[in-house]
This record gives sequence, structure tokens and C-alpha cells, in this order.
Amino acid sequence: MSDERRKIVLNAIVRDFVATREPVGSKGIVERHKLGVSPATVRHDMSHLEEAGLIVQPHTSAGRVPTDAGYREFVDSIHELKPLSVAERRAIEKVLTCAEDLDDVLARATRVLASITDQVAVIQYPSLRRTLLRHVELVPLGQMHVLLIIITDEGRVEERTLSLNEPTTSEDIATVRNIVNAQCVGKKLSELDEALLDVYADVPESTSSLARTIGEMIIQVLAADSEEHVVVAGRKNLTQYDADFNGSMSDMLDVLEEQVVLMRMLAPTYDGLAVQIGRENTEVDIDNASVVSTSYSGTNQSSVARLGIIGPTRMDYHRTMSGVQAVARYLSDILSGTHESR
Repeated sequence: MSDERRKIVLNAIVRDFVATREPVGSKGIVERHKLGVSPATVRHDMSHLEEAGLIVQPHTSAGRVPTDAGYREFVDSIHELKPLSVAERRAIEKVLTCAEDLDDVLARATRVLASITDQVAVIQYPSLRRTLLRHVELVPLGQMHVLLIIITDEGRVEERTLSLNEPTTSEDIATVRNIVNAQCVGKKLSELDEALLDVYADVPESTSSLARTIGEMIIQVLAADSEEHVVVAGRKNLTQYDADFNGSMSDMLDVLEEQVVLMRMLAPTYDGLAVQIGRENTEVDIDNASVVSTSYSGTNQSSVARLGIIGPTRMDYHRTMSGVQAVARYLSDILSGTHESR
């Protein structure tokens, strides 16, 4: 029973410290959590938790606060996440379903995630190295120019106006477009070189130059845009946690400007929900920050990128994990076209 009670005491300390930012004493635990034992018994349990490195006494005669290990024990004990309220779910749905394109939906998702978690939200763009080509459109702009439109399976749209080496007809452009789509649709960037060789072999000789111009531009556009980047929202939320960062707020703001660092912070070795606490974040030298992240998927139902929040270790992990998971689910549904009103 004592081991089970110590887990309850640890959970009580984490919850109370998150709520108040004040060290938690044995008397307060007994009064607030109705454990049915004396403060002396709770103090005995707290001594064991302190010996185990799960809590620490910041000052003599003060209560206890969780360590990184204590937060980890607490997070690992969360087996079921409480769903967001109906109002929160409807708010997410309303914001995201009004989006016009991929840029808009990611910007909206980042803002809503920052709002419901009260932390800094970060969403990684789907990498064009992992997404698939959905369609290529060619629009004639006179005899010497053509508009190339590239659409990926995640709804990303890229347009380029090309100058041609020789006059061409609408019929030739349509022929090349049809063959490009037949050979390239559903392919990743890494597969397009081989697919385009089939295109060059299939097109009539009279359109060979046009086909190569189109193919080279498709590769150039997708390769140039394949560098991953992130959207960030909710920086102002950090102002309420200045005391939690113990003077390292400027370091945290610097981190939020580093795209590469943010992407690495969101990228544990697995795709599911991940919580990195304090010193577990090896990408940055900020001991009192936590990252809660998960992956989201696209039309092929495979993980395409990650999203998450960055905040102090003293955070409401239940609520934050629920918010991150909910936004990821809505975002996946919208990008895959399977969204239904909940």
C-alpha cells in the first residue's frame, strides 16, 4: 500500500505545484486530496520520494517540488488522456475547416494549439521529400510560355511561368501534361528522376524539348522547397512563465527563432505522442523546458510531419497532451480529406 500511496503523493505534489508554483507541504496534501492518513505519514512518504530523486526541498522548512524525474514518473503514469471539452473540439473544428490552403490550415492549427494549451505551439510543414505528387497542370500562355502548376497530396500548390526554347501548341502541351501525370502522379521526389525518364521515352519526339523543360522545373521546384520548416505561434504565452525559466527566457526566445533546432526538438525516434522533460531535451541547453509532440498524417495515412508545444516543465501535462493529440487528429483528418463533424 505504501508504494501505491507514494505514487498518489507524488501525483498530488505535481498537480499542486503546477497549479500554484508553491512548494507543497504534507498538511496541504492531506487537506486537499483526502488521503485518509496523517501529515506525518505523508512526510514519511515524501522522504522516500526525495531519496528516490523524484522531489526536492528547495529551501529549509519549505515543502517539496517535483524534479525532472518526478515529472517523468508522473507523465509515465498517465494511461488515458481526458478528451477536450465539446466547446474546445468545436472551436478547433471551426477554425481549421475554414482554412483555404495548406499554409492557412497550418497557421490556423498552430494558433489554436497555442490557445488551448497556453504554450508556444510549433507545427512542422510536411516535407516535399515525403509527400507525393498529386497532379501537374500545364496552362499555355502564348506560343513561348507555359504556366506550370504542381500540386502535392498534402494540398501544397507551386506555380512557375516557363519560357520555352521554341514555339509550341496547346495540343503538344496537353500531350506532355497527360504523359507527365501518367508517369509521375503518386511518386515521391526521390522517385521522380526515374519516372521522368519514362516520360521522356513516351512523349513524341516533337515535344521532347518541352517535356525536358517541364521535368527539370518540377525537380527544381520540389527540391528547392523540400527543406523543412516550421510555423510558430503563442510566443506571448511565455510572458506568464518568466519565473519558471529562472532568467533563461531570452535563451528560450532565441531557440524559437532557430528553425532547425525546433525541428530537432519535435523529432524523437518514434512517431507517436512524446514528452521530453527538462534535460531530456538534448537539442537545447534549457533545463526547465518541456516539449510535448506527436505526428500528423496526410492522404496516404503515413506520418508526414510533427507538431507540438514548448513550455516550462511546470505545465499541465494532462491538458497539454490532450490538446496536442486533438489538434494532430483534426489536422490529419483535414489533410487526408476524411474530416467529419464531431
